[in-house]
Amino acid sequence: MRLGSDHVRVRVPATSANLGPGFDAMGLALAHFDEIEVRALGSSEVTVEVSGEGAGELPTGEDHLIVQAIRAALDDVGAPQVGLHLMCHNTIPHGRGMGSSAAAVVAGILAVRMLIGEPEALGNTAAFRIAAVFEGHPDNAAPAILGGATISWTSPDGPHATQLPLHPDVVPVVLVPAERCATKTARGVLPARVPHADAAFTAGRAALLVQALGHRPELLFEATEERLHQSYRSAVMPATWELVRDLRTAGQAAVISGAGPSVLVLERASDGDRGARGRAEVLAGRPGWRVLTPGFADGAHAERL
Repeated sequence: MRLGSDHVRVRVPATSANLGPGFDAMGLALAHFDEIEVRALGSSEVTVEVSGEGAGELPTGEDHLIVQAIRAALDDVGAPQVGLHLMCHNTIPHGRGMGSSAAAVVAGILAVRMLIGEPEALGNTAAFRIAAVFEGHPDNAAPAILGGATISWTSPDGPHATQLPLHPDVVPVVLVPAERCATKTARGVLPARVPHADAAFTAGRAALLVQALGHRPELLFEATEERLHQSYRSAVMPATWELVRDLRTAGQAAVISGAGPSVLVLERASDGDRGARGRAEVLAGRPGWRVLTPGFADGAHAERL
């Protein structure tokens, strides 16, 4: 496979996974973006410039996650490896449960789609397959690529995903704390087994969440209840768990966003400013939480420059 371009731009949305009961399966694409420009070089040099989130912290060479994803995608389609210059402008918070690593992986894969001479060789199915291998589970990669709301799953022939309808009354709000929590830490406190009753309860709520997101937003509060993962994570993100409980006590459909420690609240536009007023009351006396109202996003977009 030959290269067809040497300069591309990719824009990738933030994502929120789990949504409460949809553990490791459901996700949303949020209109909060990282933007990356990639130049293919004739030399073997690799340089990465980062501005915004992660500036001064992220790797600036071969060990950058986007570079690793580019390498994997080039190998997958049989294209030659090249030197790279990346310019990354990041707005997705890192280590906060908003899919920053999935965004980086998807950015690298879709950059290769536009670099190669035959972009159709790296369609969404192939891109999703490569991204899911990097992430270890497909719940963030699916909405980052497809946009909107998604359900993803794995089978013997690999990962799969499908989009869900989103009712126009559903509004996502993300509460982002100053502190971070690594996904490995958040997953490390989960038990190997859970009671059958908790699994059955959560399965029912996940089914209800599909209906609530697409058709019956008034069911969002009950549909975001779960018993599989959030309470177990309270030990490593106590402030997040306390905020989720207090928001839910106030009647808001709040959940831990992904592996946390951000909090996702699914509100209804028809409620006007009632949700914002309720959030403000709960957040009073809790400094350090940033409120994002991004709206939903389409999937990642890549173009040749």
